[in-house]
Amino acid sequence: MAGFRALARDVRNPRRHITARRTSLRKCLERFAPYGHRATWHHLCSRAGIALEDRHPEPALLITALEELEEARALWLAYESDFAARRRQEKHHGIRQPSPVDDWHLHTWGGNHIMPCESPSAHPDDRLAEVLRRLILAMESGPASTCPVCTQDRLTWHDNLGRYPWEGPMCGTCGIVVPAPVLTPEALAAARHTRSGRAPKSGHSAASTSATASARPHRRYATV
Repeated sequence: MAGFRALARDVRNPRRHITARRTSLRKCLERFAPYGHRATWHHLCSRAGIALEDRHPEPALLITALEELEEARALWLAYESDFAARRRQEKHHGIRQPSPVDDWHLHTWGGNHIMPCESPSAHPDDRLAEVLRRLILAMESGPASTCPVCTQDRLTWHDNLGRYPWEGPMCGTCGIVVPAPVLTPEALAAARHTRSGRAPKSGHSAASTSATASARPHRRYATV
């Protein structure tokens, strides 16, 4: 299976057919998609000026979208590298109990579904790198009462999200599912009071979803 860098080279390769280059860009999102695959694709297309169903976009527009994705990925991988180094130091000093932030990182390592968006068309408008910078700042600053991306407090609790996090606070302004560790207990409690449940998918109950979550193996921190 090709890695992100190999796929990025395919996107840039002028000898490849434009539909194949577009496919390679979409496959890049299988390796790094901060909002989830569909929402990240919608974001990149919107910012680059690519029609969602255009199978023959202008090559320059594909490169524009790729460059935004690469910029965000480089920023995030650098942050993950620093985070992993800090955790190694903490373990060396006997601090082995994982924090809520550590647990969150175990599920989002590598850059997929960092801030998932339930609706593919409802996501932050700013460049991916800028949005990730705001999240990183929030991670390093401690819990707050508002969304780390748009600083609004329109948080509604959503159940049965279908993947990690299996439930959580969604921002009604920018559309992300806010990582719980960046919010105060009071903000999380307020979000739960505005719960917006979603019916489980056919054949899956909330209990079975929870059981599936607990059965999933934890991922080890990668060395970047």
